[in-house]
Amino acid sequence: MAVPSPLANRTLNQSELVEQAKALAADRSHDDMDLGTKVDVLEAAMMELLDIQIMKPVVGRVASLATGGLPGASGRWLMGDDPRLPAMPEAPTLMDFFERRLLLDKRGGNHLLQSAKLAMENGLPEHMVLARLLHDMSVICLIRSDHGHWGAQLIAPYVEKEVAWAIKYHQALRFFAAPDLGYEYPKSYLQFFGEDYSVPPNIQREYEYARKHKWYMSGMQICLNDLYAFDPGKSVDVREFEDIIGRNFRQPKEGLGFDGSPVAHMWRTIISPNKFL
Repeated sequence: MAVPSPLANRTLNQSELVEQAKALAADRSHDDMDLGTKVDVLEAAMMELLDIQIMKPVVGRVASLATGGLPGASGRWLMGDDPRLPAMPEAPTLMDFFERRLLLDKRGGNHLLQSAKLAMENGLPEHMVLARLLHDMSVICLIRSDHGHWGAQLIAPYVEKEVAWAIKYHQALRFFAAPDLGYEYPKSYLQFFGEDYSVPPNIQREYEYARKHKWYMSGMQICLNDLYAFDPGKSVDVREFEDIIGRNFRQPKEGLGFDGSPVAHMWRTIISPNKFL
């Protein structure tokens, strides 16, 4: 149980919160702790400073129980924006989501930028550059499981149907080699899932459907250079894609999350991922 800090009733901006939390965490950490434990200590310090309980982004209560439950803490539950995250404007754009959410994950965000850059260098049309820019968006800022489906649903009201289709079905296509296109089963999957892994029936069915679809190559374009977009030494500026986004992404004037679309709640979840209810 976290002990309320004497600073708990103060209003801290993000930079003050981080600095105060780092100081508290440093006093409580020692050299024998691994990185994960040190991160937990830092999180606990932040919660004490806020005197508030902050949910961890999990897939429902069942998932949190399966991983040991959530630790108890004193104070109120967080019901607004998380002060540890950059504030979003009243009418956020896709670029705002990149700069204030997606690119906080440096590896995942840089992967999206590198993927889109490769698409540009390979001369793909603008809407397919956009598909590459957004293909793993769900993994980074919403949900990993079935990320192609979630990612496609997230952007469907704002892009060409082909873009959402390609993102949805790259999830299945990536598991199947396409020798005629020079695409091999990813070697990393042998390490991640084991050499004896086989996809479930729904993925097999989706692959067979996508293989015969007119947009098959659009889905494969996401897969073809996906594995070559993890260069830690390569830096790409998201502003390189500003014009492409402007021409190919239908930005609602009310802002993503506030336009009343069927997926607005998903964008609001990305804005406030640790909101209790």
